Amino acid sequence: MDVRYADDIQVDDVAREIATSRRQLQRVFEEVGGTTFREHLARIRMTRAAEMLDSPLAIRDIAYRVGYRQPAQFAKAFRRVHGVTPSAYRNGARSSRS
Repeated sequence: MDVRYADDIQVDDVAREIATSRRQLQRVFEEVGGTTFREHLARIRMTRAAEMLDSPLAIRDIAYRVGYRQPAQFAKAFRRVHGVTPSAYRNGARSSRS
């Protein structure tokens, strides 16, 4: 997931790649990580996005690079994780949630 985070990966794809069932993989995420597959993937994407916001890339391009087809969906997800919009984050308004 850390390598293919920008792809349209599904829990079934990952389960198949590691030769386990979908339910077993979901159970591991819940028991070991205290999270879900989707939440973990979103956190990886938002961490990478935050790193990219220190570059001159346009926010729209960052959204695409971390796996979002719609920049508005990316901005909403980023704000949910980091507590501020991508542009505010880029301008130094880091939230204590980051």
